[in-house]
Amino acid sequence: MPIKRLTDTLSVAPQISEGDLAALAAQGFRSVINNRPDGEAGDQPASAVLAAAAARAGLVYRDIPVISGQLQDAQVAAFGKALAELPAPVLAFCRTGTRSTTLWALDAVRARPVADVVHTAAQAGYDLDALRPRLEQARQAGRS
Repeated sequence: MPIKRLTDTLSVAPQISEGDLAALAAQGFRSVINNRPDGEAGDQPASAVLAAAAARAGLVYRDIPVISGQLQDAQVAAFGKALAELPAPVLAFCRTGTRSTTLWALDAVRARPVADVVHTAAQAGYDLDALRPRLEQARQAGRS
């Protein structure tokens, strides 16, 4: 499972499996955020299965599902709240890691310049250039 580090406290990854959770705990992760809705793909484990495996591995688990292409401001707020509350380091995942990175970016621009956030995402392999207008809008809203 390829893990991409965005910050000192947050990394993102594509879909994880039930068996990955013990390995994530062994790597030092303390929390996991699932950004993928149940049933998106036939081979995807259900959130309840992952939550139970996370608990067995000693990880805190949070489910913030986002339908691809339908990310809402409430989900960004929930993601930011989770990052503030959950023990770090945190691993967030979805199908490819892009939704998790987008959630982070839309929350992060409240405190960081858009160019810095886009650059950080690009270094991790996620191109958020098409999201710049929404990031700029989120930045302005966060400064109000």
